[in-house]
Amino acid sequence: MAGKTNAGNFFEDFKLGQIIKHATPRTVTTGDAALYTALYGPRFAVQSSDAFAQDLGYPQAPLDDMLVFHIVFGKTVPDISLNAVANLGYAGGRFLAPVFPGDTLSSVSEVIGLKETSSGKTGVVYVRSTGYKSDGTEVLDYVRWVMVRKRNEASPAPEPVLPELPEALEADALGDAVPLLDMDQWDADLAGSPHRFDDYKVGEKIDHVDGMTVEESDHMLATRLYQNTAKVHFNQFTEGQGRFGRRLIYGGHVISLARALSYNGLSSAFHVAAFNGGRHVAPLFAGGTVFAWSEVLDKSVIAGRDDVGALRIRTVATVDRPCADFPDKDADGKYDPSVILDLDTWQLLPR
Repeated sequence: MAGKTNAGNFFEDFKLGQIIKHATPRTVTTGDAALYTALYGPRFAVQSSDAFAQDLGYPQAPLDDMLVFHIVFGKTVPDISLNAVANLGYAGGRFLAPVFPGDTLSSVSEVIGLKETSSGKTGVVYVRSTGYKSDGTEVLDYVRWVMVRKRNEASPAPEPVLPELPEALEADALGDAVPLLDMDQWDADLAGSPHRFDDYKVGEKIDHVDGMTVEESDHMLATRLYQNTAKVHFNQFTEGQGRFGRRLIYGGHVISLARALSYNGLSSAFHVAAFNGGRHVAPLFAGGTVFAWSEVLDKSVIAGRDDVGALRIRTVATVDRPCADFPDKDADGKYDPSVILDLDTWQLLPR
């Protein structure tokens, strides 16, 4: 009877080119959006107000981009990272279609890289995961890499294969998840800022000022909201005996906190169009207070569109360290001890 339960895949179970169709399809509702808001407090007007979104040309307010990402991601966890030590990073992620309350999402992943770590106890698995609506519309695809335990440390290492990943997506590949909008109807007062695309300069740094303290109940509720079953987030019985002695907060929780905090300074950046890359620099635990700052790395118009422009934004999140002086890497490339997240995205703003 034990064969009917799922112990999750270990590093040895992954094969290059393997396709995994993940359970369970999920219909996303306004209830999910409300709980997401309660957990992170995002205030972006397009996702908050049907009336605001409809004035621009949406049929209704789309779901928050990060909520869509987490649900698509959460589907992959039982097959990809149930036995993970840590989720390490992201690249080449694109939001491909808007998602609205009532849409049903599912996920499929392909293994595109494998490499055993030097310790021989774990290996890094690279997967490209794609989220779909029930009608087959692709809503999101991205690459992530995760460190996974081996079932048997003595098992031979596979031939290492590392995928070639783009440093950044081209701006002309962005915007599929945003219909052509009437930006004459953009209400700066209701959006929370007068600043549009042209008001931001390459090299500009923005301290998002506010901080948010994470409680155990916050990250436990959030991770369950996404049906993310990774053991390190839930099981204090086992994690109490592990490396940290306590549960590890899901890295995506930090991404959502940083995104919500970024409203103060980037409130017109209403849509995350792509993940160019991202790294969870250090773990976060309950009781820590998250702060964030951003830097404009690049900006670009999008071919065929005069309604929105794209800013390439690097967002750095810290724990227990306000960001007025923009804590970052030192001259040797070593991160400030407070840094927990380094995320590179394209975000869309009205022109």
